[in-house]
Amino acid sequence: MDIHVAQRRDFHALELRRRRAARLFAAGEIMAHVARVLRVSRQSVSRWYQAWRRGGPTALHGAGRAGRKPKLTAAQLARVDHALREGPRAHGFATDLWTLPRVATVIKRLTGVTYHPGHVWRVLRALDWTLQRPATQARERNAAAVRHWVSHRWPAVKKTPDAGRPGFSSTTRAASRSDHRFAGLGRRGARLRS
Repeated sequence: MDIHVAQRRDFHALELRRRRAARLFAAGEIMAHVARVLRVSRQSVSRWYQAWRRGGPTALHGAGRAGRKPKLTAAQLARVDHALREGPRAHGFATDLWTLPRVATVIKRLTGVTYHPGHVWRVLRALDWTLQRPATQARERNAAAVRHWVSHRWPAVKKTPDAGRPGFSSTTRAASRSDHRFAGLGRRGARLRS
């Protein structure tokens, strides 16, 4: 099964293409020729041409990166990473387990930036943190008692099929009352004579 992964746009290459279009416009090339040379749609070339006529080559500069800008800077991310490596107890939590609400609290304390706990995983992914689930065992667990139960008690309790009788694949038993009444072939619902 192929998984389609969207490629990231190369904003620098896109801007270089628009600059080349501006040079072609300045040289007097027609829009259809510019579209063929740059291998773009005529609609895009028309849009670029209108922007170029209004503002010159600077009007074709890129807007920068797409999407919302990150809330945390690289320095703030480094501070958060360092704080998380200190452990939850160093930040006043009762256990040594990081949860998303706890991480959101630490981010708020260190940077003043509020994250919803459901979105903290994006920050953790940016820091190359992965999900870690602790093995859950009772503190009172007695390993010797568990081994004894598994080896001695469990075989006695475990359900086993009755070895003396063959099993049935149907819920209808061979000795059911319906077998005697409709034992032969005939019309549906017909009764046998006694």
